[in-house]
Amino acid sequence: MKPSKIAVLGGGSWGTTTASVISRNCHTVLWARDAAIVDQINREHRNHRYLEDAALHPKLTATEDIHSAVSEADAVLIAVPSSHFREVLGSALTQLPKHIPVISLSKGLEKGSRMRMTQIIAEIAPTNIPGVLTGPNLAREIVTGQAAASVLALAEHEAALRLQPVLNAGLFRVYTNRDVIGCELGGVLKNIIAIAVGMGDGLGAGDNTRAALITRGLAEMSRLGSALGGNANTFSGLAGMGDMIATCTSPQSRNRHVGMELARGRPIDEIISSMHMVAEGVKSAPTVIELAREKDISLPISEDVYRVIIGESNARGVYKGLLRVIAGEESEPG
Repeated sequence: MKPSKIAVLGGGSWGTTTASVISRNCHTVLWARDAAIVDQINREHRNHRYLEDAALHPKLTATEDIHSAVSEADAVLIAVPSSHFREVLGSALTQLPKHIPVISLSKGLEKGSRMRMTQIIAEIAPTNIPGVLTGPNLAREIVTGQAAASVLALAEHEAALRLQPVLNAGLFRVYTNRDVIGCELGGVLKNIIAIAVGMGDGLGAGDNTRAALITRGLAEMSRLGSALGGNANTFSGLAGMGDMIATCTSPQSRNRHVGMELARGRPIDEIISSMHMVAEGVKSAPTVIELAREKDISLPISEDVYRVIIGESNARGVYKGLLRVIAGEESEPG
């Protein structure tokens, strides 16, 4: 059966954009904490805080009541930072229908537990179907109707096939993938590489440097993602290469912005406090490095980003170090 109601939890740029797109095909309710955002969406069909003057679909409705948002929903999409994911899902549990898809739009790992968001869903909502929607999805382009593609991966593939037509709207195209782990990890790992690319761009590195970082970063993503259970082929698709290119090259990228600010010598805490949207790469880097070391996986670019984030090095020092690295076979780590 075609879903008749979709709930999107999270009133940031991507949650609002996704809800607006879906509302073309289906009754969609957006939950947000901020009463001003809820009021503005309902009255003006805008979310100025996150999407400036972009017009939202007039059928989209918003609420501050998370229980009414998820009640009788046929699917729930959660678009909040990884650090708030467990809390938000837990708040919705009492009214969350059983056996429906619960889909993460977050691209991070939970600090401490090191869990992916779909693992959190499986842990605290075990009767539901965990999944992820990911890809090269820059919210401000999609909300204005520009063409984009995403990928949907659910633990039960038949559920993904039922939901796919509802998510396809206008020039926003959603493909399916059976590899939940790989799709989810691609979204996590590309953020760290985007910080590295941002540092290079901030230091005036050229297009050749950017291409090298993206390509070698993709190799790091594939190595660690495969070791953690993902399918290597996934990382050459939308959830891997596609998302990497968009995040590493767009001026809209939060993680690239962090890298550029690091290159200017700003402390990481100052950079983060000046942003009203989360750069997941900063939060995920320590966990990714822990996992890589446990698996004995070489991630030289990610290691350098981590060292800059924790203050052991700086952007200029990292790039001097890269010049001293001895290159081996392209298929080898390093």
